[in-house]
Amino acid sequence: MSPYRLVIFDCDGVLVDSERITNQVFAAMLEELGLVFTLEDMFEQFVGHSMVYCLEKITGLLGKPPPEDFLPCYRARTKAALEIQLTAVPGIEQALDSITLPYCVASSGDHEKMRLTLGITGLWPRFEGRLFSVTEVKQAKPAPDIFLHAAERCGAAPDACIVVEDSPAGVRAAVAAGMTVLGYAALTPRINCVQPVHIACLIA
Repeated sequence: MSPYRLVIFDCDGVLVDSERITNQVFAAMLEELGLVFTLEDMFEQFVGHSMVYCLEKITGLLGKPPPEDFLPCYRARTKAALEIQLTAVPGIEQALDSITLPYCVASSGDHEKMRLTLGITGLWPRFEGRLFSVTEVKQAKPAPDIFLHAAERCGAAPDACIVVEDSPAGVRAAVAAGMTVLGYAALTPRINCVQPVHIACLIA
């Protein structure tokens, strides 16, 4: 019998294959401001963090805030790119079909972004009503707030939760919350990798 009572998924990079797309847009916009980042740099410095954190980091690098239209333009450009290119992470639908435990999403993104990405990929019906955003808590990952919030809302003790994450910040947040973590790293070797199709076996 599984000791777990809840599976908590990160969204970007775990459920939807969005991170390469959004970071390509982000890197292009940063280059327009005079900040040059490779895609690897983007994953190292920005992935897994909230937009508030990212904007604060950009402000520090520029020595001033980015233009007022930076965030609206980023959202518009990523939306256009996602609508054309976005797919679900390979194997995630089969994994979700195999999991018998309750599951939810705890993301560093806002609800609008989750509705967009999960809607495009057809995963929205699987998670509707069980989506938790960093905008609902005081501190973003790597603080444990979002995972503790999701567990509390779903009625599960932290030590009975298993988290599926793809970023170091997310892994640190889950560990700080006292939860078990499975790392998914399809694009870069940032953390130990587990494929979605193996998730159900690991929590059985």
